Amino acid sequence: MRILVVSDIHANLTALDAVLEDAGMFDAVWCLGDLVGYGPDPNECVQRIRDFPEVLCIGGNHDKAAIGDLSLDAFNGEARRALEWTHRQLTPETIQFLHELPERQVQEPYTLAHGSPRRPLWEYLLDAPRVQTSFAFFKTLYCLVGHSHVAIAFQLNERNRCVTYLPSHSSTFVLGYQRMIINPGSVGQPRDQDPRAAYSLLDTDTMEWEWH
Repeated sequence: MRILVVSDIHANLTALDAVLEDAGMFDAVWCLGDLVGYGPDPNECVQRIRDFPEVLCIGGNHDKAAIGDLSLDAFNGEARRALEWTHRQLTPETIQFLHELPERQVQEPYTLAHGSPRRPLWEYLLDAPRVQTSFAFFKTLYCLVGHSHVAIAFQLNERNRCVTYLPSHSSTFVLGYQRMIINPGSVGQPRDQDPRAAYSLLDTDTMEWEWH
């Protein structure tokens, strides 16, 4: 099975459509949260994802805050204003969809969480010491996260040390038997000094993970 893995679309329909065109053929979509917030097209982006027949989706902090399920107090001023605007645009159908999104999903051998397996809505995983402790909070071989808007991966090596990988554009990694936490990057608002929309493709037959 070929799976399109996306995160942090942030209501950027132009970026999402570019990803869908670039990705080619795939069998399923896994979305790691933050479909809305910041961008101008929240309902349209949610509908794009919902239109696929096989979708696994979790909620992010912006998704939950935009519908009132999470307080705006922890957001900075720009994000808060964007969420207030987003809330006024959302249709009842979009609100219901976002409300029903879980914070975590398990699809063996993968756990999906927006921020981290320990704090799914809020924690950023960018440095090895913090990531090292996160492996205790999920039981599967792999955990897929978003939230940081940076394509990155962490692997526990043979000595149980956390090793960091910063992938280049269009790089491929073969998933093995060592535990990993993997971030596909952000579709709608990359924060890795590369303005291109980021996404990943996972082939569950060959166990190849491609960053794009």
